[in-house]
Amino acid sequence: MIGAIAGDIIGSVYEWRNIKIKEFPLFSEKSRFTDDTVLTVALADSILNEAPYVDKLKEYFHYFPRAGYGGNFYQWAASENSQPYNSWGNGSAMRVSPIGFAYNDLATVLEKAKQSAEVTHNHPEGIKGAQATASAIFLARTGNDKATIKNYIENTFGYNLSTPLDEIRPNYRFDVSCQGSVPQAITAFLESNDYEDAIRNAISLGGDSDTIGCITGGIAHAFYREVPDFIQETVFKLLHQRLREITEQFVKQYL
Repeated sequence: MIGAIAGDIIGSVYEWRNIKIKEFPLFSEKSRFTDDTVLTVALADSILNEAPYVDKLKEYFHYFPRAGYGGNFYQWAASENSQPYNSWGNGSAMRVSPIGFAYNDLATVLEKAKQSAEVTHNHPEGIKGAQATASAIFLARTGNDKATIKNYIENTFGYNLSTPLDEIRPNYRFDVSCQGSVPQAITAFLESNDYEDAIRNAISLGGDSDTIGCITGGIAHAFYREVPDFIQETVFKLLHQRLREITEQFVKQYL
């Protein structure tokens, strides 16, 4: 989960200033947490306190209303309506990492990922993106190698994870759909050799950098078992106290 939050914060600087190289500062004075972090922590809070996903998503939105939410989510969260809006956007995938860490069998991870997605993202692609991300995290943290993870995701969800980053990067553009960002984020993990390298891969693609970093970061944290201390220390300094406290509780219980 920390890995996902770190990916969001690192990517926050580059979302509207895309870069296509792997050498860049991980943090700057403009680094900040975004809606990706807020909603990730909201799901962690749901799990810790056995609270409905929809309630926590709306609660955290009202606590952090200027975190950079997408327009459809903003309208939904600000309203009294709690019905899903058939989104296929990558918001379902960027917030799902706590589910991949919290549950101990794949069937439960898939069902919980579906439930967490469909409160807003009940389009099949929105559900698929959340399930693919959560299952990759589960498989990574339970000792499976990259080939096994890749084969499972490709065979189960139909994503193409075989195009190298060097071929994706030149023409990749901003894409907020699950189908246009989740496969790329998973590929960024598959081509990495450690956590930091995974994040550099993700950000170097361009596009929706904070969300791709968030998705890649959660999987990389699960696989490599650690996030470098200097990254964790910076992340915790940048988090609001409310977000930091829930993150620390979740890490203590599940990681």
